[in-house]
Amino acid sequence: MVDVAEGTEVVATGRSEPPFDELYARLAPSAGRLAYLLTGDRELAEDLVHDAFIKTVGRWERIRNPDAFEAYLRRTIINLTRSHHRRRLVERRYLRAWASEPETADPQGETSLDLPLRRALLSLPPRQRAAVVLRYHEDLSEAQTAELMVVSVGTVKSLTSRGMAKLREVMGDDDA
Repeated sequence: MVDVAEGTEVVATGRSEPPFDELYARLAPSAGRLAYLLTGDRELAEDLVHDAFIKTVGRWERIRNPDAFEAYLRRTIINLTRSHHRRRLVERRYLRAWASEPETADPQGETSLDLPLRRALLSLPPRQRAAVVLRYHEDLSEAQTAELMVVSVGTVKSLTSRGMAKLREVMGDDDA
């Protein structure tokens, strides 16, 4: 059943669902920026955003607070990014052991990273990168970042501090 005045669908549970194409149009740009900053790969970021929307929309009925969809989406992107990095790490270790060759500095062969900040962000370990991006790009509080990363506030402070120190080291104090 569709409520014409509101533009939402009312499902059998009596709960209304927003038009998902509008939800996607509104949230995809910021979700894409988050995923890109966490991965440094535009195509991978797009894939992660699409996967995150599919997973989150698929769980719509189980979301306790529909107004928190954006937070659920953000958390899903972070979890998918973590999974991707874990898989890549396992793949690299396996290939390195199998081939007995040293790991290349740039496993994806990307040379398009021309901006110093992007290069510096990519030099950070994934957890530090996530903490820095969530705190300073997404402008989340330490508590919100800790909740999304499923760590303590102290861990967020530590990761952010180490990440920013590394960025200053890589970029120079004036640029960071």
